[in-house]
Amino acid sequence: MTISMRLGAAAMALPLVAMAGTAGAADIVDTAREAGSFTTLVAAIEAAGLAETLKGEGPFTVFAPTDEAFAALPEGTVDDLLEPENKDKLTGLLTYHVLPGKTMSSDLAGKSTEVETVQGGMLAIDATGDTVMADDATVTQADVEADNGVIHVIDGVLMPDS
Repeated sequence: MTISMRLGAAAMALPLVAMAGTAGAADIVDTAREAGSFTTLVAAIEAAGLAETLKGEGPFTVFAPTDEAFAALPEGTVDDLLEPENKDKLTGLLTYHVLPGKTMSSDLAGKSTEVETVQGGMLAIDATGDTVMADDATVTQADVEADNGVIHVIDGVLMPDS
């Protein structure tokens, strides 16, 4: 990795370092909210009626797309998902980002596997190379701990099979 790539990665990680500073200080939803880069995800969780569940005892593992990941979806996708008539579709999409239990990056290191999501679909995890992939998304920050689980920040929105 070149120095400019490292500096760019470090600059992008600054909000995540601040987020890691709140580790263990709040539940999954509040940890994401406090980070400031998950406004769309938190709004979607609330629109789907999942906030209370993800504030519950858990533990949960959440692959959390950033606001930039949601912004990269085709125009109108997020607005469409947030419509009340699409609540089931939104719930399915969001629960595809959640694993039951607390799965740390060390549990996945060196493995290529599929894990069952809360939605019921199988999420492909590849942690055999320099980067960790969840389906087609890259984990950009792993092991952000919350009181009731862990968040792994990803650069894409995971799409379950229909």
